[in-house]
Amino acid sequence: MKKFAVPALAAALTIGAAAAVPALAEKAAGDLLVRGRIIHVKPDESSDLKLGTTGIAGHAAVSNSTVPELDFSYFFTDNIAAELILGTTHHDVAAKGSPLGASVDLGDVWLLPPTVTVQYHFNPKGKVSPYIGAGVNYTIFYGDDPGAALGIDYDNSFGLAAQAGVDFALTDKWSLNLDVKKLWLNTDVKVNAGLVSPVNAKVDLDPWIFGVGVGYRF
Repeated sequence: MKKFAVPALAAALTIGAAAAVPALAEKAAGDLLVRGRIIHVKPDESSDLKLGTTGIAGHAAVSNSTVPELDFSYFFTDNIAAELILGTTHHDVAAKGSPLGASVDLGDVWLLPPTVTVQYHFNPKGKVSPYIGAGVNYTIFYGDDPGAALGIDYDNSFGLAAQAGVDFALTDKWSLNLDVKKLWLNTDVKVNAGLVSPVNAKVDLDPWIFGVGVGYRF
């Protein structure tokens, strides 16, 4: 009996230890994954400033921003999900190399770029699950302050989005997330600088967005 008791006890201990280890946060069709991230938004801006129909020297400069973000991913299959990304960012804006050869404060503005991406998740049942995605965003400009200008107006616009990231399973429900996105977005800006004609600018913001956060799977 003893020669059977030892293997049986070892097997029981092994099964008990395995049962004590939490299951991984395995992604599956029908799951809803909610994440909270801290994101750093770094615009990769370029611009074309025009006074009436005459080009003038100068370009727009837009500050970085670090803010919280909330997103929701619904899994249609184990591998394919759609993600809705919600967040708003605040940026200071200036015109560098203005007509007077100096930097002109154009105040600040808030951006709300709700973005939807379709993702492919690799290794959805594993502890480490990378993904890639692509989609669209619609950027809304609001709360603008013209700074040294008399007035400023931003046009809302559609743009494209690309995404890559990875989820690290912590428990059955919780995961750690690292994410990077590239948005292609632009706006037509009209600045009332007190001149005869307004200063019109076509500004490409094209920000990089770096995020880190945690997710909970429902």
